[in-house]
Order: sequence, then structure tokens, then C-alpha cells
Amino acid sequence: MSTNPYPRLRIAAISFLNTAPLMWDFQHPPLDSELAGRYQIDWMLPSECADRLANGQADIGLVPIAALAVTPGLRILPGCTIASKGRVRSLLLVRRASQPIGALRTIATDTASRTTVAHARILLAKWGNPGAVFLPTAANLDVMLERADAAIVIGDPALLALEERANRFERTGEELVYHDLAEEWFALTGLPFVSAVWGTACSSPLDERVAEDFVQSRDHGLQNVEALASEWSRKLPISEQTIRTYLTANIHYTLDDECQAGMKAFFRLAAECSVLPEYSVSIGK
Repeated sequence: MSTNPYPRLRIAAISFLNTAPLMWDFQHPPLDSELAGRYQIDWMLPSECADRLANGQADIGLVPIAALAVTPGLRILPGCTIASKGRVRSLLLVRRASQPIGALRTIATDTASRTTVAHARILLAKWGNPGAVFLPTAANLDVMLERADAAIVIGDPALLALEERANRFERTGEELVYHDLAEEWFALTGLPFVSAVWGTACSSPLDERVAEDFVQSRDHGLQNVEALASEWSRKLPISEQTIRTYLTANIHYTLDDECQAGMKAFFRLAAECSVLPEYSVSIGK
């Protein structure tokens, strides 16, 4: 007989490298089998997670924080985040060196993105170019730059774009500027760039063990970065050292006071720039 004190919860998860530490216990022994009895995991793009929560197809999801302002009923599960307190390398605005930011008319945006686009709109407004048109496009840098003046790429495609930077220049002769959006955000605000949090659409409070499961999985993942670097270097054409640095130095996984201040600044500036409706950050179970 099952001893599960609450129903099996449906999790909307993301299969990018930056989420790997968060998902450690859900994918690796000794706890993966036990957690499978309490959670059902579905994998998708970041932009899909909030939609799954909004339409009742998921109970918990790793949601882009921009979705919190436009999806009624979402609450933040405390403890974990995907954030950066400096250079992140996987959130990029790429433009031609011959065309300054103020002259950009069109920007191709990764269809997986939602929060990054909102951050970019704020930055562009602060840089004096609030009128640039964003064109949703699949994450292929060459195609994006054929279609638009600049491109926004996130996650693994952004990491791969940086890895291919020298090769692309040799192939095309086109000089590009790669803006690290987390770094640009920190220069503007002095605060972390917060990309995503675990959000819940459950109408009633979750059992305390739920938040504990996610925090414990994150902690175990960060204790196993060497294993993750080995595992993911076989999935992506990126070295173990680059992956190790990315997971330990570029990404910050704890929703601490500084990250909460970064979120509040994001929502304040997003409202001021008419990027998102007003939203007050509230973190609870």
C-alpha cells in the first residue's frame, strides 16, 4: 500500500543544461525511483511551462518569471531559481558590429524565451531603442540574422553559439557583437538576472515536503557537478571544463534575498517600460 500523503504531482520541467542540477534527484539514483512515485515529469521548452500550469496540465513548473505577471494564480515555490549574478553565457543578444544598438529595427527572438525577451525590452528602452520589433524565430543564429538585424538566443543554443563564434567568423567574415544579457542587466541594476523559478498552480498549499524535495535535489545536483559535466559533455559539443564552470560560476541556483531583489527590480522596470503589467512578488508554499 502506498504511503504517499498527497497525490502524484505533475511537473513541467526543462531539459536545458542549466536545469540539470535542479533535476538531479529526479533523474539519478538513489532517489529517482522514490520521487517517481510522487511526481510525474514532462519535459518541454521554458515558454511552455507556464502555459501547462495555466491550463491545468501541470501542478508545478519551472516558469520564466515574466509569466508570473501574466498568469493568474501562479505562486512561487521557495528555495530554487535559475539566475546569474554576473556573466551567464547562455542569454545572448547578438548583433552585427556595423549596426549599433540604437539602430536595431528588428530582433529575432528564440521561441523558447519569454523572460529574456522581457529583460531585453527593458534594456533596449534604457538604451534608447524602445521601438525595435521582436520576431519569434527558431533558435538558429544564421537564420535569425538573415531575418533580422539582431538575435536573442538562450539556453543550450546560446552556449553553442559562443562555442562556434570563431568558426562562424571564419565561415562568414561577418563581425558580430555578443551581449551577455545577464551581465548587461547587472551593469544597469547591480542585481542578479533571474530567469526562472519553480511555480505552482495548486489552489491549496503544498505539503512542506514538496519544497524540501526540490531544494534537496538542487543541493545533491551541485554536489555532483563533476558527474553532470561528464554526462552533459556527451550530449553537447562542449567541454567538461566549460560545463563545470557554467554550472558553478555562471548560474546561481538559490532564491536568496539578492535574487528576490532582482526579481522586484525586474517587475518594477517592466511595468515602467510597459513591458509587463504591474506585479508584486510573493513567495509561498
